Amino acid sequence: QVQLVESGGGLVQAGGSLRLSCEATGRTFSSLSMGWFRQAPGKEREFVARVIRSGGITAYGDSVTGRFTISRDNAKNTVYLQMTSLKPEDTAVYYCAAKLGLSYSDAKLYDYWGQGTQVTVSS
Repeated sequence: QVQLVESGGGLVQAGGSLRLSCEATGRTFSSLSMGWFRQAPGKEREFVARVIRSGGITAYGDSVTGRFTISRDNAKNTVYLQMTSLKPEDTAVYYCAAKLGLSYSDAKLYDYWGQGTQVTVSS
């Protein structure tokens, strides 16, 4: 079983930055593909970013490309999401997710989820 704990959310003004962290326990971190997803009120869960097990390849949702960066530190069992140039439409609960095996953008393929952290961007 894998436990994921997110941190780093909060309130920020438009144009600002935040860094989210997600620490994983319960399994060898380097065996897990990691992803970030978000869900705004009344909307479906949306793919934000993902990173393969080694950290060498990343992918991003269209709405965050060029502004967000996903990275991981396998020595610290942690994945990060650096968010810059934040917009009010980035306001959502952000979830860290993990899966064994290959990396995908489909939330339904992820096996483990964190509790979520709220990000609010004011205009």
